[in-house]
Amino acid sequence: MRTEHRPLIWLRGEVKTPPFSKDARIEAGSLLRDLQEGMKLSLPHSRPMPSIGRRCHELRITDKNSIWRIIYRIDTDAIVIAEVFKKKTQQTPKQVIDDSKRRLKLYDQI
Repeated sequence: MRTEHRPLIWLRGEVKTPPFSKDARIEAGSLLRDLQEGMKLSLPHSRPMPSIGRRCHELRITDKNSIWRIIYRIDTDAIVIAEVFKKKTQQTPKQVIDDSKRRLKLYDQI
């Protein structure tokens, strides 16, 4: 376990109430804190997203009436958040995948 926390770098999205319920916001915050501390998350909380890139994953947050996803990448020095969105279909929308790839590529160029 790391003694220092990796910062969260938000390229897009936020986790606030509303639209997240208070409980969903707390759950998302707790999972993000675990990632910052170097914990490896797996299903049901997180799953790999190789379609976006290496070290990319999605956090899975179930809310009262919604299902939220947070697309993130684990870098050695930070947790990079590429997208936060409400899941409406079984598959991750192609536009979310494409936008996340583009944002991460631009981030890497900076």
